[in-house]
Amino acid sequence: MQIVADVGGIPGKDCNGFCKYCYFRKVKEIEPLGCSNCLPNKIGCERCSKGISENVSKFRNPFEVLTDVQNTLMMQPVKDDIKVNISGGGDVSCYPYLENLTASLKQYGLNSHLGYTSGKGITNSEIATNLINNNVDEVTFTIFSSNPDIRREWVNDKHSEESLKACQIFAENIDLTAASVIIPGVNDGEILRDTCDALENWGAKGIILMRFANTFNEGLILKNGPILKDFESQPVEEFGELVKQINKEYNFRVSGTPICDPETDGPFAIAKDKNEIFLQFIKNVTGEATIITSKTAKPYISKIFEKIGAENVNVVAVPKEIACLITKEDLETLDLSEIKESVILPGRAFVHQLDAERILSADGVERVVGRGPDTLSVDGELSFDMTDENVIERELEQFNDLVDAINFFGMKIN
Repeated sequence: MQIVADVGGIPGKDCNGFCKYCYFRKVKEIEPLGCSNCLPNKIGCERCSKGISENVSKFRNPFEVLTDVQNTLMMQPVKDDIKVNISGGGDVSCYPYLENLTASLKQYGLNSHLGYTSGKGITNSEIATNLINNNVDEVTFTIFSSNPDIRREWVNDKHSEESLKACQIFAENIDLTAASVIIPGVNDGEILRDTCDALENWGAKGIILMRFANTFNEGLILKNGPILKDFESQPVEEFGELVKQINKEYNFRVSGTPICDPETDGPFAIAKDKNEIFLQFIKNVTGEATIITSKTAKPYISKIFEKIGAENVNVVAVPKEIACLITKEDLETLDLSEIKESVILPGRAFVHQLDAERILSADGVERVVGRGPDTLSVDGELSFDMTDENVIERELEQFNDLVDAINFFGMKIN
């Protein structure tokens, strides 16, 4: 199991400068969005205000980080096979006490995983060897491209040759999962294949391909889009085909986010025809409700409820492509004539209950608004280390939670 060592950090400040494509570039001051964590009569909490922009704290003192780890360890009934995931809002490779922190964790007999890092804090590749000697045995490395010139320009990496050498050292000696935000015309095509060739030759565990987001509907909810002018993101379906093609061409693990994990059939593996047999394990639907979701998820969720014969459930999509990033502006685009008297929102949607009830009852119909589970599947980042059985099991659990919400909030059917 993994426990988190949060070293803090602010995007753009504690990562040696923004990458050109960074989600947090151009973020402006925003009013609290509202979410399920807010107090009933107050819009705004830590999660949906400062938390979402990750600008809460600078890098933390290593003593504080170690104290948190020790306190977490004391709460664990089983102390075997524990790994510490070092992560934060900045780039962990830029954390000035990283080598000291990993050395201290080693003294406790703990191995470390460097959570997402671009490696921009590595000015000398020997740092990678030092970290490995400190029991770092896993790294998730945002490579973007194995071409140092492209990396220098787009990742804002002034020492791209050294960080790429470090990436190679990690891949040759420990588990390295690469990640790359794919920007059409910049690091796709043959450049992507060159990167995959290098990773495979080095012995990397695999690569997670991440679709570039550039507009509000693609997920930029912090009033910061477009991040890049004159650049368009790949359509979701086209991106999924790219993931499948790269998976066919290479022997290591390939997955994509927000869609397409060829190994597990996620997300929404149970919507696939070959997995239809597992739908028998979803509970009976006894309520009538409308499920609101993203336009990406709608076809999958609709198919699953059609297959289980839930005729009193309809699925309505907002323009947003990621359901957990739905905001009140998305709800305002809906045709309320399509919405039943009971509505289920995604659990993590950034909409306060007061706003949801006001917007969804604007036609004079007083609707009951409930929350479903936080997720209904596992995206390619999380499913990377899962089997197809793991994903199916997780999805069945989540869809049963969704059915529980429909049966609780929905009007009962005969």
